[in-house]
Amino acid sequence: MKKRIVLLAVLVVVGALLAVYGSTLLGFYRLQRHIDETAQADDADGGPWPRTTDVCMGCHGVKGNSLHDAYPSLAGQPAQYVAAQLHAFAAGQRANQTMGPLATTMSEAEIARVAGYYAKQAPLANRYFKPEARLRAKGEQLVTGGACVACHGARLTGQAQFPRLAGQGYDYLRAQLDAFANGTRSEATGTMQRVAQAMSADDRAAVATYLASLSPVTQ
Repeated sequence: MKKRIVLLAVLVVVGALLAVYGSTLLGFYRLQRHIDETAQADDADGGPWPRTTDVCMGCHGVKGNSLHDAYPSLAGQPAQYVAAQLHAFAAGQRANQTMGPLATTMSEAEIARVAGYYAKQAPLANRYFKPEARLRAKGEQLVTGGACVACHGARLTGQAQFPRLAGQGYDYLRAQLDAFANGTRSEATGTMQRVAQAMSADDRAAVATYLASLSPVTQ
């Protein structure tokens, strides 16, 4: 009899607690489940902690979509290109005060993992950039009249060892064209040096404007 009374009392207490706190407990359960599922999806996307890509986020943005015009977006960049640039930074073939020291600390496995990670990220449009109409029109003529698509792809979204240009920040694009023109940046074929050196400063500004205004979304 006493056991029944105790059991009944326990059931009453549990029922009362559920009546009062049931929705809260259910909310906590759902929150924990959401956190677990999000963490699992994040691990599947970027790999387990610690991640080399977390260091990149400060300049290149979340999942490689930079919000700063001076820093390139890595999202959607071909893995072969990203890996090649990291090797170039590490070897001193491409100069950058931040990327040089960082790249020298990376193993081949880390380089491959970082390159593969950014290659599969979806790039976002450069929607905050407002192009000057004259420069954009001139840039479009120069780009479509040139052979840019032969290396950088039909939509200028990059392929193999050639980078995505569409939707990159204006400041970054202009800086790279200027660097190719003045010889402070080079690439193995010499194509970009010749192309940039043949352009005037206004031409380079126009090309950068047009490229920055393009959508990098391929579908």
